[in-house]
Amino acid sequence: MTALDLSSPVAVVGTGTMGQGIAQVALVAGHPVRLYDAVDGRAREAADAIGARLDRLVEKDRLTGAERDAARARLTSAGSLDALADCALVVEAVVERLDVKQELFRALEDVVGDDCLLATNTSSLSVTAVGGALRVPGRFVGLHFFNPAPLLPLVEVVSGFATDPASATRAYETARAWGKTPVTCADTPGFVVNRVARPFYAEALAVHELRAADPATIDAVLRESGGFRMGAFELTDLIGQDVNESVTHSVWQAFFQDVRFTPSLAQRRLVESGRLGRKSGQGWYDYRDGAERPGPHTAPPAEAPAYVVVEGDLGPAAELVGLIREAGVEVRPEDGYGAGRIVLPDGGTLCLTDGGLPGSEDLVHFDLALDYRAATRIALSAPAGVRPGLLSGATGLFQALGKKVSVVGDVPGMIVARTVARIIDLAFDAVARGVATPEDVDTAMRLGVNYPLGPFEWNRRLGDAWARDLLSHIHEWEPSGRCAPSLALHRHAAAADAREGTPS
Repeated sequence: MTALDLSSPVAVVGTGTMGQGIAQVALVAGHPVRLYDAVDGRAREAADAIGARLDRLVEKDRLTGAERDAARARLTSAGSLDALADCALVVEAVVERLDVKQELFRALEDVVGDDCLLATNTSSLSVTAVGGALRVPGRFVGLHFFNPAPLLPLVEVVSGFATDPASATRAYETARAWGKTPVTCADTPGFVVNRVARPFYAEALAVHELRAADPATIDAVLRESGGFRMGAFELTDLIGQDVNESVTHSVWQAFFQDVRFTPSLAQRRLVESGRLGRKSGQGWYDYRDGAERPGPHTAPPAEAPAYVVVEGDLGPAAELVGLIREAGVEVRPEDGYGAGRIVLPDGGTLCLTDGGLPGSEDLVHFDLALDYRAATRIALSAPAGVRPGLLSGATGLFQALGKKVSVVGDVPGMIVARTVARIIDLAFDAVARGVATPEDVDTAMRLGVNYPLGPFEWNRRLGDAWARDLLSHIHEWEPSGRCAPSLALHRHAAAADAREGTPS
């Protein structure tokens, strides 16, 4: 099954931001495109807006004048659904209400031919449910573009329960022909991206609700240590707190209130107060004229230790040994068992967080980093009674490596580590349930939400048992079940233990 021929007309119903973006993608690819909106005049306005964006593409040398003129000639607004009768594909981008979408597709089915591919751009509703009212449900598929559709490459091609494989393949190949990177997935709450991405927001909110760190510090640690392009609080402000919370709530409800997807009370209060983010002028941050954005907590300068003793293997943090030497701090290696640790001259210990609490006045945890050499900030966590000299020495050590240091509260798994571990866990669970392949999950998370690594890439880098062990420790301290490792992750880690001869 191949992509739709470029001579085949494509229709977009619903001319808001997403509808216009999808129409522009199909138009620039070379299709005749018809716009329809139930509100009189909006389709014409959308066509004018798309024409203006084509002008800007010419100004940026991304489109020639002749290509723009040809595209404009292929773009028309439709006064009624009847004008879509000969279309080969109709993509719906109307309000996220099941009844509205079902009514629209029933009406479309009376107009278009039985070989017309029908697609919904829904991000939160069941594709199966939307297409359930159709006479020919096999030609119905989800085509979930990401905003802004002309710029973001990912398209999730979602097969509902009744979708014919040939229809999904045609939709996939068409998206690819339009210059997109499609991934296939089953009809599950949140599809791939909105399902696997929930912990990125949830763990940041959990750390904040535990009063372990403020939003600015959490965001800085996620960016500067975790390698994420944006922190969770600034990203939800950009998305819109109401939109982000709505997706979280929808996924939670669709999974029968699975504790792993529980919404945040702190975010609920923010939405109730009308602080929706950039669009309202206030969210976690203040965007009003003259408002000063708070900076992250950064520890004052401290003296580096003259030497450290490194016992055992530091695992994902092994690169620190070389960095410490390069900073001019003597490293005295010693054999050790279990998790590796860095011992300061006064006997205090630094360990990469394992999901537990330091629990000792002589122990400081440091957070996971995507790349310890490239990281510009490191988070440290210590119990309330930690010896002041130990925290100062740990701070000075990382500052000697050129890192800013943020000291956060005593929370299991800290910030980056618990976030990455939960993302890995939900990815394994999704694959085990047939939602998508590991390769498609990685592609979706890198392209859909700009993660520095896909979950399975993270897992290969960190080790097959790392996420399971860290989440198991968090679960011991937070036994709600929210952070408990999935059966899929347990099985994967146990198989790795068996290969290595390690008791699981």
